[in-house]
Amino acid sequence: MNTIGYFEIQSSKPDREIEFYKNVFEWTFIREKQIPIEYYRIETNSINGGLLQRPAKIPPPECGTNAFTSSIQVSNFDETANKILDNGGKIAMPKFAIPNRCYQGYFIDLDNNVFGIFEVNENAS
Repeated sequence: MNTIGYFEIQSSKPDREIEFYKNVFEWTFIREKQIPIEYYRIETNSINGGLLQRPAKIPPPECGTNAFTSSIQVSNFDETANKILDNGGKIAMPKFAIPNRCYQGYFIDLDNNVFGIFEVNENAS
């Protein structure tokens, strides 16, 4: 109880974002046809989520987020950051160290959603 058990990503062009997240994190997307909007279940190696057709306007650039931001644990920060950039993502906040814990950074997907990645590293400084 009282832990995050599911996440959702909003998208103006679901096919585009599905391709982005498949290429970067190798997630699986399954269309849920019984839901009355365009909706895909996301299967990851841990917490699962969904991707849905964006129901409202995209927040304007440089405004930050208006929802929770999720961070994905990765085995190699730099490798994953390069995949994000190679697939059209942008840097929102460059890599930084949380001393003795991890390297963290934030990115923007193709639909202006902000998300983070982090690599656990006890030697981060």
